[in-house]
Amino acid sequence: MSDQGLEDDHVDRLLAKIAEAGVAEIDPDVEGIVDRIGSVHRRMKKAQEVTLREYGLTPAEWGVMTKLRLGSDHCKSSPGELASDLELSSGAMTSRLDRLEQAGLVRRLPDSADRRSIVVELTEKGREAWDTAASIQGRREAFIASVLTKDEQRQLNTLLRKLLLGFAATAPKASSKSVSSKPASSESEPSKSAA
Repeated sequence: MSDQGLEDDHVDRLLAKIAEAGVAEIDPDVEGIVDRIGSVHRRMKKAQEVTLREYGLTPAEWGVMTKLRLGSDHCKSSPGELASDLELSSGAMTSRLDRLEQAGLVRRLPDSADRRSIVVELTEKGREAWDTAASIQGRREAFIASVLTKDEQRQLNTLLRKLLLGFAATAPKASSKSVSSKPASSESEPSKSAA
């Protein structure tokens, strides 16, 4: 049983094995965070894949549709911009766009600003499919997160944001050759009163 009165999970069992093995360089609190974030991510991803399959979509196609749906140019973009945003080769993007166009979810149109170029836009069917799948997935995610109170959800969001911002602040810059592996000083440790 964990120190919070909760039932042990698979991460607690892993941490116990690490402790038994005497691996002193692994901080169990940090390892618990990393393993639990990874486990939650994998489970959420599987849940999203189930939702997408219900609409005949793959995560790769969903990524393209999401860029179009949430983009700043009224659900339109150039294939090159999409490929760059999604870090894909032009060939991989063409393949995804072909499948989405065959399904009637996107269409390619001449670019009104440059006749040599094309733009890709979500069709009405594509917008409806994205909106419906996003709504259903949102409800599923809310159900999963409902084991936490609203205050706990906000607290978790705050802590995860802090962790992500910490990554961004310590990430190696393109021109930087090395990054210190020293942990942040204890002066920047968060207040225990938030817990």
